[in-house]
Amino acid sequence: MIQKSSVFLVCSELRGNNTLDRAIAKAGWVWGIGLWGCRFLALLAAAAFLLGARPSPATESNALKPSADGPASLPIWLSQPMSLPDAIGVALRQNYTIRKGQSDLEAAYGLVVQTKAVAWPKLRGTSGYTHDEAVEEFPLSTFKLPKDQWAGDVRIVQSIYEGGRIQSALRTARLTKDQALLQYQAVLADTLLEVRTAYFDVLQAEQQIVVQEASVKLLMQQLENTTHRFDAGTVPRFDVLRAEVEVANARPKLIRAKNQYRIAKSTLATLLGYRVPATIWEDIPLTLTGRLEAEPYEIELPEAEPYEIELPAALAQALERRAELGVLRKAEGLRKEGIITAKSGYKPTLDVFAGYGAHNSRYIDDMWRDVSGALAGVEFSWDIFDGRLTKGKVMQAKALHDKAVFDIEDASHRIELEVRTAYSTFQESREVLESQRKVQEQAEEALRLATSRYDAGTGTQLDVLNAQTSLTEARTTQIEALHGYAVARARLERAIGCDVAQPGPDGKGR
Repeated sequence: MIQKSSVFLVCSELRGNNTLDRAIAKAGWVWGIGLWGCRFLALLAAAAFLLGARPSPATESNALKPSADGPASLPIWLSQPMSLPDAIGVALRQNYTIRKGQSDLEAAYGLVVQTKAVAWPKLRGTSGYTHDEAVEEFPLSTFKLPKDQWAGDVRIVQSIYEGGRIQSALRTARLTKDQALLQYQAVLADTLLEVRTAYFDVLQAEQQIVVQEASVKLLMQQLENTTHRFDAGTVPRFDVLRAEVEVANARPKLIRAKNQYRIAKSTLATLLGYRVPATIWEDIPLTLTGRLEAEPYEIELPEAEPYEIELPAALAQALERRAELGVLRKAEGLRKEGIITAKSGYKPTLDVFAGYGAHNSRYIDDMWRDVSGALAGVEFSWDIFDGRLTKGKVMQAKALHDKAVFDIEDASHRIELEVRTAYSTFQESREVLESQRKVQEQAEEALRLATSRYDAGTGTQLDVLNAQTSLTEARTTQIEALHGYAVARARLERAIGCDVAQPGPDGKGR
């Protein structure tokens, strides 16, 4: 079997010294270094303990504040009116998915440091001690080898050439860092989309309560009016019963609307990284200042005037700006560097080193007599045949690179489909919203006319009830259309890779 061949060149300057005091001084020097090292480690452990005992910023912001009403109250950000930029700012600080993404980003930076290590010089220290009773005496001589042997050295080792692996490692570190940033951006985009959607859900649920309360109020007024007419003998008992049934049927809708409001606020609070205390049973005192509005959607490109988004522009921007595609492109670059690293096994490696070493005398049975001096050298190695290990690594690296290319193509098609779906949904929501602009006004006017005719005796109670139902449906549809428009816009912005507005210094979006 062909073994690994190597050439090892060492130039050393050795000088003997049998002074016991010098050996003792060296031993004391080593002991001092070890003692100070132990003290340093103890200080590090104490600092880590103190830092670990401190609460995190999110924990401090979530902590319950003292109040006059009790031992604790709600966090400051929860007890104040909250706009959408405010909610995004809180999520950036406290959302657990974002915080886990930050941990992943730090871990990736640690991997970058590890990858770059191949290009940095290494400072190595070695030492050893051996006691051997099986020593051989030289014939016709009193000389014998010492039973105790010790040696140690400290050297700096620098890799000069490793078949292209050093340069590839530096490129890999840069790609890994960029990929980690893009992955974190994707986590941010997904999480902030959830926060925006949850914020809009709370606004919708709040408006639905207003609509259902208005519906119950109208039906209660109709019941009261019908009861007065029945007492006056102008309408039959059947009209009163039908009005009571309508009121009873409307109340469950109001109850469900209030429940949806509670659930929506709990969902938003959870996304903001807040754990609802067990003492809060009914509702979270969360007040939102946002409104469901149908603002014209325009896209801004660098050095261009804002214009209404069109599908071709949306597709082009998505393929250019989506972080997920950036992650896959970096992954493809990493796989390409993996091929270079695998092929480096075919080539030799060259290291240089320099340092200082010492060992006890090999000719005098005196443990304290040392021989020390500087050392330097060059190490050259080449695996002439490694059992086809490198060939297998190259085959694997090439296959993984091909897979990375296919991943980019597949993700591009999926993102295009996502953009088309989001764009179509946005167009639908805009058309639905446009169709509902005057429906509520018409429904209110129809109810007014039906009530007037009923009061005049020319209309029926059924006409009034139908008009009230139509008005409630129109108001509900209007709110759903506004909510659908807001959510569809947020999803389209996410699909095309638009940056989400961040809270500025004044707390407003920018």
